[in-house]
Amino acid sequence: MILPKRVRRFSTLLAASAVLALSSPVFAQDISESHLKAARAAVAAIHATDSFDNILPQAAGALESQLIQKNPDMQELIGKTVTEKALGMASRRADLEKEAAMAYAKVFSEKDLNDIAAFYSSEAGKKLLDSGPAVTRDLVKAADIWQNGVARDLAQQVGETLAAAAKAKAPAAPAPAAAPADGSAPADNSAPADDSQN
Repeated sequence: MILPKRVRRFSTLLAASAVLALSSPVFAQDISESHLKAARAAVAAIHATDSFDNILPQAAGALESQLIQKNPDMQELIGKTVTEKALGMASRRADLEKEAAMAYAKVFSEKDLNDIAAFYSSEAGKKLLDSGPAVTRDLVKAADIWQNGVARDLAQQVGETLAAAAKAKAPAAPAPAAAPADGSAPADNSAPADDSQN
């Protein structure tokens, strides 16, 4: 099962902070066996360490390629030796599970961990883990569309308000001079409104 990237990042960050906390003398509290058991169940239920499954195979593959480049005549022995040694180290995966359980136990109470394990072991929890990435992708698309619409409408509304304010501040254009009612020439010596000459 694939976890949403955010959950994986959170799990990784949590595990890393737990390693730091465990290596510090400040981590003096003892975690009960039942608390640790609940943490292991929660870690398993949410597949918190699944994203680390490829670390050993990738390291072995990279080492094999590097050694074969340096010693192409020993390709068969290198392949056999790297595989054998990597398989021998596979049991160390349990160390990661223990560290992950400790990280979760340090942050979550035993009850929280039991609740987490119960939910993610349920049909709804399994569906969330399975379908979560697809839902997240759809949500990101919807958020992008929403963001573009909000930004466009905000810019338009602010532009309209600023244009109205600028128009209101502009000096009024002088009104054309009106002809006197008696037909005499206006004060600026322009012709009377009826075009008669004085």
